[in-house]
Amino acid sequence: MAEKFDAIVIGSGVSGGWAAKELTEKGLKVLMLDRGVMVEHGEDYDYDGKPAYEIPARDMMPKALVESDYFIAKHGYVSPANQKYYNNDRLNPYAYDEGDKFYWIRPAAVGGKSLIWGRWSFRWGEDDFAANKRENIAIDWPIRYDDIAPWYDYVEKYIGVSGSRENLPHLPDSQFQPPMQMNIAEKWVKERLESSMPGRKLINTRLSNMTEDKEAQGRSKCQFRNQCGRGCSFGAYFSTQAVTLPAARATGRLTLRPDSVVSNLEYDPKTKKVTGVRVVNTKTRQAEVIPARMVFLCASAMASTQILMNSRIPGSGKSHFDTSGTLGKYVMDHIFRVGISGDIPGMTDFIEYGRRPGGVYIPRFRNIGGEEGVGFKRGYGYQGGARRDPLPPKGFGASMKQGMRGYGGWKFGMGAFGECLPYEDNHVSLHPDKVDRFGIPLMRFDVTFRDNELKMMSDARTEGEKMLRAAGLTNVTSERREHVPGDAIHEMGGARMGADPRQSVLNKWSQAHDAANLFVTDGAQMASVSCVNPSLTFMALTARATDYAVKQMKAGAI
Repeated sequence: MAEKFDAIVIGSGVSGGWAAKELTEKGLKVLMLDRGVMVEHGEDYDYDGKPAYEIPARDMMPKALVESDYFIAKHGYVSPANQKYYNNDRLNPYAYDEGDKFYWIRPAAVGGKSLIWGRWSFRWGEDDFAANKRENIAIDWPIRYDDIAPWYDYVEKYIGVSGSRENLPHLPDSQFQPPMQMNIAEKWVKERLESSMPGRKLINTRLSNMTEDKEAQGRSKCQFRNQCGRGCSFGAYFSTQAVTLPAARATGRLTLRPDSVVSNLEYDPKTKKVTGVRVVNTKTRQAEVIPARMVFLCASAMASTQILMNSRIPGSGKSHFDTSGTLGKYVMDHIFRVGISGDIPGMTDFIEYGRRPGGVYIPRFRNIGGEEGVGFKRGYGYQGGARRDPLPPKGFGASMKQGMRGYGGWKFGMGAFGECLPYEDNHVSLHPDKVDRFGIPLMRFDVTFRDNELKMMSDARTEGEKMLRAAGLTNVTSERREHVPGDAIHEMGGARMGADPRQSVLNKWSQAHDAANLFVTDGAQMASVSCVNPSLTFMALTARATDYAVKQMKAGAI
């Protein structure tokens, strides 16, 4: 007889890890499924701490491998040191050559994107949840900041977030560990920027890289190596491996199955509940249906949407979970690829010690406090930092070695991240003819940035140049590269939450309107995207949803 579980968690990234931790700690027997290979904390970080000469191809992706298997490496994400954490685009394709251009950047390991994320951790502000209603765009969020604030507290205290308190209404402070201090050049830019352009701020990065140990979790503070994307054996940043998976395992109530692709959810229309999860073993290609009393779908925004869309009514192309007709729609990502840089005069007697994994942040200043007339809705912020690079080698022998001990001047660079509005016709769909090696229909993307986002990035470029010049930087330049949805790896939407079942897939608890025992707590649930990184919000919403779900289960409602 098949083993029975109280809950099945699909996906093991930031959301899935939190779901497993919370559900097991609340007494449930949980099965976690992930399509990726197993990566054990510490043991399987193959290149943690290794110098370039101990990494294949000196950590540069071979051109042939990029062309054949990892096309996304062209855009700066994959290297030999972290290759095993990423999806192989040849083995697991999507309909890239059809629809609109979209970069679907997927993990391929237990831990998901928690192994490869940038770790920038911000709370959303009150207006991020209220702007849709105020501007009559898409759908109103069924929750507000006060609904999620206690869960931000809960998550931040557990994972460790470093940062500085700034008392900005539109960028609420977190439960912070001490910040990673700015270097001398960043402090120079901060002082001159804020004095020359009142209302603009340059603040410490808010990171899930710890600056204090968490001995109870067996985690040490950041060692300033800036090799986070390889996996951190110190557990200095939040990942499923270092934080939530050990907690879930400690309960004795977790079963983890890697190499397990979920194709769809089985559904009973009479009871309006999910009855099972169909899983394909990636090594044997054997499929089975695992009974489910409750499901937390946390496979990442687009993967979760794909699973929902492929859970179809027999004889129909329509999903069991699409009564509203909104499933797969309102897909969003942050728009970026605008960069501004310049030279900082002086201070050549100073260098920065260590390799700080973060930098500095310039919070949103557009369309806050009643500002009007900028030509677009919502706003953007900048992520950046100052650095000195070693001098390039010249000559030969001892003189070359001595010359390489020197450094060039200080430089400051930053990139803009802007909000994308939710558009109904920005959607994904299942390909009618093409399937992957497991028989699952390929995803097709029809998602583009529109006039509002492009105007926003033009403004970000202009204002970025203006700020650096006002701060006294020289040789200020900027660039604007192609804007492609998915490129920021912050894709959201597809199964949005809302109060009205006729207009949304999920309710305010991240619970499916069409199945009381189904919760979707990754980026698919988002009704808008703010302009700041979303992972901290995914974690808080997941913790909130698990609390509600277990209470409902104990009350007999699930």
